[in-house]
Amino acid sequence: MKRESDKSDKPRTAAPFLKWAGGKTQLLREILPALPAEIQTYYEPFVGGGAVFFSLAAERRFKRAVIGDRNPALTEVYSAVRDDVGALTAVLKEHAPHATDREYFYRTRAIDPAGLSPAERAARMLFLNKTCFNGLWRANSRGIFNVPFGRNRNPRVLDEDLLGAASAALRDVEIVTADFEKIVGPAGKLDAVYFDPPYHPLSKSSSFTAYDPFPFREGEHERLARVFREVVDRGAAALLSNSSCDFTRSLFQGLACREVLASRMINSKADGRGQIAELLVVGTPDVVSEKHRFSG
Repeated sequence: MKRESDKSDKPRTAAPFLKWAGGKTQLLREILPALPAEIQTYYEPFVGGGAVFFSLAAERRFKRAVIGDRNPALTEVYSAVRDDVGALTAVLKEHAPHATDREYFYRTRAIDPAGLSPAERAARMLFLNKTCFNGLWRANSRGIFNVPFGRNRNPRVLDEDLLGAASAALRDVEIVTADFEKIVGPAGKLDAVYFDPPYHPLSKSSSFTAYDPFPFREGEHERLARVFREVVDRGAAALLSNSSCDFTRSLFQGLACREVLASRMINSKADGRGQIAELLVVGTPDVVSEKHRFSG
């Protein structure tokens, strides 16, 4: 008699282990085909939840990868998962029973991370990420995390199999804490870059650009557009996501652009949630057909 295979025996596929505002899991069907099938070095300077990175890693589409962000709390979590997932898991086991405890959340949020070990800091960040409002990572001018308790019904603080799979995917990956321009500085021929910056707000009430003490304002978006073109001029493939509006379209005029629909639930007003148009910009004209270009 043929024995039915046990699904639990199958190795876990690496996927995002963070709950990240603006995560790209729902748009992978649009993003992945717009990146090369074979990549020498893959760069992702606004790694966030890492949905695109993990998907490309699962498909073995790059030989090496450099991911990063200028938020040290974020990059330290990735480094902890890569370098010592066992120590991270051990600390998370202490946090996990308190996933719905409001008072525990605020006590943990109040801890000065400077006095913790790397594993403890990473576990604290993961716990706060899974239990805060909408997975939003926001800090004040002093770099102190200040997002409120999220009242999630049953947040999963610890998923050992997922963290193990992520650790394997990150094994040989370079993780950098730096500005996006520095991270992609070496990108050239046969490489690919995916830019997923803090989105340009469509209105004052929808502005969630201050994820760290250095808000990503119009000047930063203009610099990003310049760096995008420089990367392409050096021979790398480049892809960028942003909100779709006159300002962002003007920055990338002449490049292959198209709109895609994404569901966003971060707006504090219910009527501001739902599907919104996002902009995808491709830096190699052969990747996206002519019909997807804006006329002007």
